[in-house]
Amino acid sequence: MTDEHFMRQALREARLAEEKGEVPIGAVVVMNDQIIGRGHNQVEMLNDCTAHAEMIALTSAFNYLGAKYLMEATLYVTLEPCVMCAGALYWSKIGRIVYAAADEKNGYRRVTEGKSPFHPKTKVEYGLLGEESLGMVKAFFQRRRK
Repeated sequence: MTDEHFMRQALREARLAEEKGEVPIGAVVVMNDQIIGRGHNQVEMLNDCTAHAEMIALTSAFNYLGAKYLMEATLYVTLEPCVMCAGALYWSKIGRIVYAAADEKNGYRRVTEGKSPFHPKTKVEYGLLGEESLGMVKAFFQRRRK
């Protein structure tokens, strides 16, 4: 399995969010080439500002493993995590984070001034399928503004 395969699974989750009227962001947690957690934005549906794709995918993975740490796992998410999600990822000690597109307005990098908010051993990569991911988000907001 490749990073692209798993990012496409995260994009599939983002499409589920969009179908429900949510901002199209999706995430999957992978360990040993197996998806152990999935999530997509459910903020509107749950009336919960913390119901971000990453948070839901993390909770799903914790429940699957029966553990609170994900040192051997990778999170694939379609948009740069916000500060709240970055904090949860820090505490999870996740091994790797791959996000598709930067979020200039609400991403963690906007407020961390170049310092990583993640666990020191967490590896972070971005840009994989970034244009496709960002295109979904932009199209969603363009439709809502009409």
